[in-house]
This record gives sequence, C-alpha cells and structure tokens, in this order.
Amino acid sequence: MSIQLYNTLTKTKEPFKPLEEGKVKLYLCGPTVYDLLHIGNFRGAIFFNLLRNWMELSGLDVTFVYNYTDVDDKIIKKANEEGVESTVISERYIKEFEQDFNRLGLKKHDHNPRVTEFMPQIIKFVEDLVKNEKAYVIEGEVFYSIDSFDTYGKLSGKNIDDLEAGQRVEVDKRKKNPFDFVLWKPSKDGEPSWDSPWGGGRPGWHIECSAMIQSLLGDTIDIHGGGIDLIFPHHENEIAQGEGRTGKCYCNTWVHNEFINLSDEKMSKSLGNVITGRSFMDKWHPEILKYLFLSVHYRSQLAINDDKIRGAISALARIYTALSNAHQVTEFEGGGVVNKSFANTLSQHDAKIKKNLDDDFNTGEVVASVFEVVRAFNSLNLLKKAKDKNSRPTAEAFLAWLKKYGDMMALFGQDPSKFMLELDDILISDRKLDKSLIEELVAKRNEARDSKDWALADKYRDELSGMGIELQDGNPDRQWCVSKS
Repeated sequence: MSIQLYNTLTKTKEPFKPLEEGKVKLYLCGPTVYDLLHIGNFRGAIFFNLLRNWMELSGLDVTFVYNYTDVDDKIIKKANEEGVESTVISERYIKEFEQDFNRLGLKKHDHNPRVTEFMPQIIKFVEDLVKNEKAYVIEGEVFYSIDSFDTYGKLSGKNIDDLEAGQRVEVDKRKKNPFDFVLWKPSKDGEPSWDSPWGGGRPGWHIECSAMIQSLLGDTIDIHGGGIDLIFPHHENEIAQGEGRTGKCYCNTWVHNEFINLSDEKMSKSLGNVITGRSFMDKWHPEILKYLFLSVHYRSQLAINDDKIRGAISALARIYTALSNAHQVTEFEGGGVVNKSFANTLSQHDAKIKKNLDDDFNTGEVVASVFEVVRAFNSLNLLKKAKDKNSRPTAEAFLAWLKKYGDMMALFGQDPSKFMLELDDILISDRKLDKSLIEELVAKRNEARDSKDWALADKYRDELSGMGIELQDGNPDRQWCVSKS
C-alpha cells in the first residue's frame, strides 16, 4: 500500500497502513441538523467521498460512517421558536441535507447513524468513564476530568495551562478543572430527555461521536475526518473519551480539511457572509461546487469569489466540449485501434494521478492531468477524421478514461449537451442578459444572411459579440452559446 496521508496527530505525512489488511474504518463528522448547510460544510463531504473512492479503486474495502447530530442546543432552540418537538426539526433538516447530498451525486455512506438511535450506547459509555475515574458526577451532570488523561491536547497541540478559562463563557465553579467538559446533562423543561443513572437528561456533543464510532467500528479506527475547526475541542475530547474508556488508541490517522473563504473573508454567520450549499447550487450548479473544492488541495484554504466561479465554468466548459465531441466521434465507423500517442498520454496520466492521489490526495494535480488529457484529445481533431478507423476507438478510450476518474471525483457525469445549455443559462442570469433578445438578434442575422445582406448580418454579429455571445454557424443543433471566458 503506497498511500500517504497527513496525520494531524503527528503533524507529518505517513504511509497509510490499515489496522486490518485490506479494510479501512473511516468516520467523518456529519451535520447538526437544525438548518441548511453552508457550502463550507460540503467540502468534507465532497473530499472524503473522493478519498473513499480512491481507496476502493486501490483495492481496499472501506466502511464509511457519516453521522447526523439530531439532538443539540441549536435544534432545541429552533424547535422552541417554532413551537414543535425537536424531532420535527431534526427530521426536516435530515431530509433537506439528503436532498442536497443527492444533488451532488456523491456515493452513499455505509452508515448514517443518528445520535438518538444510540442513547443506550452513549449512557453505557459514560458509565464506563465514571467507573474508570475519567469522569465525575455533580447534581445529575457528568463531566470528563481532563486532568485524568495525561496526553490531553496531543491532537491540537494546545497547552491547557496557557488557555484562558472563561474567556468566552462563564466558568462552571462546580468543575474540578475549568476545561472539564460535559458528558451528560440534565434536561430542562421542554427539552428532550432520556432516563439515565444520573437522572433524566441528554448527552453532551463530544460523547455522541465517540459512542457511535465504537459501537459501529470498534475501539480503534483507521481514519477520522472533519474540518479543521473540529480539531479543538471536539476531536481532542473524542480522543480523551475513547482512550479513557478502552486504554487503546482511538484513531490512527486524523485528516482535516481547511476552511473556505468568501471574497477572501473567512465565511461565518457573525460576518453575515454565509452561503448555503443549496443556494449556491441553485444559482450556479452542483458540478461547479465540486470542481471548485477538488481543484485545490484539501489542506489549502480556498477563496471562493466570482472570478473563481467563472474560472470553474470556463474549465468545465472545455472538458464538456471535449466530451461532446468524443460522443459524436463514437458514431463514426470503427474497427481500428486507439491512437498510439494518445494511448501513451492516457498511460502517463494514469501514473501521474496515482502518484498525486497516493501523496496525500493532491486533487489539484489530478485536475491538471484531466486538462492535459483533454488538450491531447482536442489536438487530434477527430471530428474531421470520420474516415479514420482509429478515430472511434480513440474517442471511446478518452470517454472511458474520463469516466473512471470522473466517477471517482463525482464529476464529469452530466449529459454534455444538456450541461452546456445549463451553463449558458447560468451565465445569461449572471451577466443579466436578455435571452429573448439574443434569440431575436440571431434570427435577424440569419434572415440577413439568407438575403445576402452581409453588412447587416455583420452588424448583428458584432452586437451579439458585444454581449458575449459566440455564434456557432456550423452547428445545426445550437446556433449560439455564451462565451465562457
């Protein structure tokens, strides 16, 4: 196995070696279901989908768990505001998330556990921590004692002595250490509640993931993923809980994706610059969102702005134009073999893609390889070589190659003709163009050409060009398109 991963725990790239040969246990923190997810929340879903797919292409059997946090303060707050049970809110937003997830065309996970389905396991987990003297009970509330866990802070590198307790919230004077965190808390009136040895209550956030992981995947897992914002305190606390319960390593490799920025500003609700995944996909397209995320390394911050989005549209248009041309070439008569030079190009980029994905999933270089292959295919100009018996098998090889890596990335699977029309509509809306006026000018130009009034035809052509419209006189199916540059 040649895959190397950057491990947040050791701060180095390491050869990935599964706990059990040929099998991978992968857990990714999923959404707290109280609202639509912002686009940053989808970066992990999109990247770890690729990670799982590449590992499977590499011959590994991956069990992928992605949870739903369906009991939480934010869910309860929203339920109280609407005067409904918290389950109404969580069920609503699980369905909303799954709708967005399906639009992205990502492969389903093996398990999507909900916190509320694991209450007996959570309670037993907390009982074990109390028994192991890793946790203590005060007035029906259970706290984890971080002083009982000697290596607390090993993931984040934070020195607890240097942290300022109470800097943002008032310290609970009952705690033995200001940074002790809650495992179980009594429920207030109107809040969901479960019976426990400490009275009616509900779990703290951190214990939920640990209980689901050890219930579904065992005491130790191969990879735990999430955004860098979860390193501390959430993932740090997960380690303390998991290892405090079993005395075994909780997770071998921690993989964290970076933030995204909007217009070079960190996206946050306090700044008011949050864009939901759904609103982005509605305005632009799921394919554009996936392309943006995978065109850069997962550990690099990504600035999303209008220029980046338009660059993604231009890039996708080039790829889909090549796909459209290749499909047309597959209608030619075949019988030959794949162009030798092109076959070598495919082989070379197979090797490059493997090298780049095995080296901590450098997806930006994978996208670069895709463009090199597209450029090589376009240079063959096969649409003008209908009589060359090698044209069809070469186009088929290109389509198969791009499908292999497209399926892995959940990209390039749209119908090319339909997708190019969708891009036109997106750009017409973005540039505030009048589609009916465009079609009217195209029709008038056609009339002028039919009348051999070349000066008038050129006038309409120039007017359309000024609007960013490219004419496609040789295309019987589509006479114009919007410039993607």
